[in-house]
Order: sequence, then C-alpha cells, then structure tokens
Amino acid sequence: MAYLNREEREKLLNELIKMKAPRARGKLRRMDPKVKLAYLRNAQESGEYWTRYELFGLGTVVTLVERSDEEQTFTDKPGSASVRLSKDYTLTQVMVEPMPENQT
Repeated sequence: MAYLNREEREKLLNELIKMKAPRARGKLRRMDPKVKLAYLRNAQESGEYWTRYELFGLGTVVTLVERSDEEQTFTDKPGSASVRLSKDYTLTQVMVEPMPENQT
C-alpha cells in the first residue's frame, strides 16, 4: 500500500468530520489491514475524549476527538434508581497527521 499524501489526508479529514463517531471508527478499521488502536476514549480534558488509530500501511495517524454530554433520565420502575445518567458522545474534531516515515 502507498502512503497517503497531503491531498488524500485532507480528503479523509473532510469525510470523517461529517460522520458520527462509531461510523468514523468503523471506516478507519476497514481502511488498512495493519491498523492499530493506540487508545480508545482517553480523557484528555474534562468532558473530552480522544481515540487514536495508527494506520501503518497508509503512514497516517488519525485522532478522533469526542465531547460527552450527560443527560439525566427519570424512571418510575419499582426497585430501580429514580435518576439515571446517560452519556451522549458527539464527534467534534478530527486530526489526520502523517507518520514520521511518511514524506509525501
């Protein structure tokens, strides 16, 4: 496989930023058979989670930045907690960078 050049990385960035986070992660896993998940939803700042994929066959590192929003839901079921917290993750930023060996 050939490494991604600057134009191809920009095209990938524009495609990923329009997607929801699970779809973007799936696309990245299918792009390269040598893909490696560096970390998944690593808390970098309060309420901000980073996921990084290293695409060795394409010479590219992709970082997805998600923000979480907590939402309280109330339940009336007997024997369960009356308040439940649910998190909703939204993709806010995508970073596509070349690896050091990628000179294109």
